[in-house]
Amino acid sequence: MLPSTRITALALIALGSLLSGCASNKPAEGAASADASGVHVIKKDGSLFGFFKPYRIDIQQGNFVSKEMVAQLKPGMTREQVRFVLGTPLLTDVFHTDRWDYEFRLAKGNGEIMSSRVSVFFKDNLMDHYEGGNDLPTEQEYLSLIAGSKKGAMPELSDTPIAPTITNK
Repeated sequence: MLPSTRITALALIALGSLLSGCASNKPAEGAASADASGVHVIKKDGSLFGFFKPYRIDIQQGNFVSKEMVAQLKPGMTREQVRFVLGTPLLTDVFHTDRWDYEFRLAKGNGEIMSSRVSVFFKDNLMDHYEGGNDLPTEQEYLSLIAGSKKGAMPELSDTPIAPTITNK
């Protein structure tokens, strides 16, 4: 082997071993413990080498359930009424047909992860009770959370109706 290719090979091996040691098994700072009571927010640093931050998109998965939606749930509701209020459940289990799970996860590009879970239980095809959803955001809080980093992303809403204009052709 030529001396220059030998030096290049050693440099690549050294660089590879240095870069492979960058991973860590430590939990992320601000990691939240998982339980079934409402919303969990985890803040992660998405930087590479501590200073380089690649662009990451917001990823929303599952069913968003708001505080207003959970407030409409009453024992004795039919499955169709629950589906009208909360939407189609994300998870239905063949072995637990009397349970619907509404999972939600929003991974923002800045590394913040928000997740929630609401489980609805039925007895004789009528809603018996639900679990979770104690600290859910309102719909307005959720919209401001989505548009939080984007200046001017959400227009100001007005309570005054706009008068329709009629044009003749």
